[in-house]
Amino acid sequence: MGKNKIARFEENKTLPNVIQPTREEALTGFNLKGKWRTEFFKNDNPIVLELGCGKGEYSVGLAKAFPEKNFIGIDIKGARFWFGAKEAVESNMSNVAFLRSQIELVDNFFAENEVDEIWITFPDPQIKYRRTKHRLTHPDFLDRYKKFLKPGGIIHLKTDSEFLHGYTLGFLQGAGYEIITAHHDIYGAPEYDPNTEHLRDIKTYYEELFSAKGKTITYIKFRIS
Repeated sequence: MGKNKIARFEENKTLPNVIQPTREEALTGFNLKGKWRTEFFKNDNPIVLELGCGKGEYSVGLAKAFPEKNFIGIDIKGARFWFGAKEAVESNMSNVAFLRSQIELVDNFFAENEVDEIWITFPDPQIKYRRTKHRLTHPDFLDRYKKFLKPGGIIHLKTDSEFLHGYTLGFLQGAGYEIITAHHDIYGAPEYDPNTEHLRDIKTYYEELFSAKGKTITYIKFRIS
């Protein structure tokens, strides 16, 4: 492990916006479950999750754009989201936090109806059939989200993977879930509304990388309840 990575892990322990529960704490009773607004953010604003937040660009970008909402970036790789956590602290942002955990445990951290919105940004598409259940829009994951997402809560999927985009659209249509918006190319589609969800002006590291390689960026906005 590189020195920079070790240093980031150590600094994460001191950052007030980084929460790093153990697996046992997640499974036996996470102390902020049902109390994110009252004990962490100390307001009654909507809570928005970014699953697989990477370096935290979207969590921080959205938190800047929507100060009336609370944002929580979730990722197991703390050395990555250190960048976003550090920027948020240095910018005196009180409406963004980072939770170090596997996404599979996400329903252990939030109570029923505690979350208003979910962003899934550039996840691993898990193309191999044996990895199907690891896709973050697989029915098993959607069932997890239902446990804490408010009725009518919105989920966003932004990805460069045409495979995952198609898989998700197909499943949502088959299951009868509401698809609010779907774009196969957010930068090229003439019907795209550039003011929608800051899709164009907030870019992750991976989005910059994929766009530079000529890959199209897709987007789906949907509800599962």
